[in-house]
Amino acid sequence: QVQLVESGGGLVQAGGSLRLSCAASGNILSINAVGWNRQAPGKQRELVAAITSGSSTNYADSVKGRFTISRDNAKNTVYLQMNSLKPEDTAVYYCNVRGVVRTTAETAFETWGQGTQVTVSS
Repeated sequence: QVQLVESGGGLVQAGGSLRLSCAASGNILSINAVGWNRQAPGKQRELVAAITSGSSTNYADSVKGRFTISRDNAKNTVYLQMNSLKPEDTAVYYCNVRGVVRTTAETAFETWGQGTQVTVSS
């Protein structure tokens, strides 16, 4: 079983920065792809940024140039650096991890974090 712990959310003024972390633990053999998603009240969950095992990245147009996703493979941790935050970035942010665990056999997994609240005041 894989556990995800998200941290780093909070309240910040517009123009400020936050760094979110998503740490995975368990019998993880490899992490293939990680995505940061967000969901604002009354809106659908959307993909904000993603990173592959080869460190290829992609971003939603709304965050390009402001957010940076990165990973520390040794720590099984993925980060989302958020700069120049805007009130419209206010949402609950969730990480989504896909990879392979090793128990009695190698098994693919996909799991979501519990979410962390980001609030940007104007």
